[in-house]
Amino acid sequence: MISAEPVIYVLIFLAVLALVQGAYLVIFGKSISMDGKVNRRLDMLDKGGNREQVLDQLRKEMTQHMKSQSIPIYSLLADRAQRANIAFTPIQLILMMIVLGVASFAMLTVLTDVSPAIRILVAALMGVGGVYVWVNGKANKRMAMLGEQLPEAVELMVRSLRVGHPFSSAVSIVAREVPDPLGTEMGMISDEAAYGRDMGETLKAMAERLDNQDMRFLAVAVTIQQTSGGNLAEILDGLAKVIRARFRLFRRVTAITAEAKWSGNLLSAFPIIALLGINLVKPDYYDEVMESPLFIPACLVVAGFLVLNLIVMRSLVNIKV
Repeated sequence: MISAEPVIYVLIFLAVLALVQGAYLVIFGKSISMDGKVNRRLDMLDKGGNREQVLDQLRKEMTQHMKSQSIPIYSLLADRAQRANIAFTPIQLILMMIVLGVASFAMLTVLTDVSPAIRILVAALMGVGGVYVWVNGKANKRMAMLGEQLPEAVELMVRSLRVGHPFSSAVSIVAREVPDPLGTEMGMISDEAAYGRDMGETLKAMAERLDNQDMRFLAVAVTIQQTSGGNLAEILDGLAKVIRARFRLFRRVTAITAEAKWSGNLLSAFPIIALLGINLVKPDYYDEVMESPLFIPACLVVAGFLVLNLIVMRSLVNIKV
């Protein structure tokens, strides 16, 4: 008899991810999805929000996660949520974990016959893991898009400076013309500078919040020009070329290390896939072995080796550019 429980677990986990994304879009609207031509800041302004209110809301969203690192469990994803700029508050994300855990438990109760203790454990893992996987995916996507948009944004600043615009106006043009995620970030910088904050300081704060090396280069270039003078257009033009060269090198390194990364993922995932496949085809295959007192320690040793394999493989291909 073939067991359908492994397939059910996978389908429930996918349903959890879909529920998180659906709730996010319903609460905050399509403008939060980072794939629109108009960035979120402009969308909020078009809907009637004044500049100060929009700035205050965006600032709260962009700093709320790192301020909540002391919350148990939430500290696991605070850094990723910060980079993803998740509009959910930390409390809302924790409530989302609880709701998804309860929903997973209900689906496991209806669709499987496992014991209540296992259902509770799996449901808790799905609630926390589903939110973490969703946040991590958002963070990776957003940081990749920022890296692609930044050279074009810097070149747009260069063209604006060369026709006579001040740097603050060049940043405002980028905020209007560039879609999310960089458009809203630059809009925040433009608004804060309009209210009196130093432009170099604002750029540095954004670079540290995003932990983006290219943004740090931009902040340093602007700060040096403000203190010692010079042709900012030429400085930024050289910076745009450096960022593009770094981006090309990063893509090349990614392509070279792709085989090693996939090999590591495959080696780590294969035992789990084999276990699921055996359980699917012959559910009672491990019944006799499970009675042995060495079964649990052996499972823990195997799990430890799988985790160690992932760590070693990632360290081997984690090349800084």
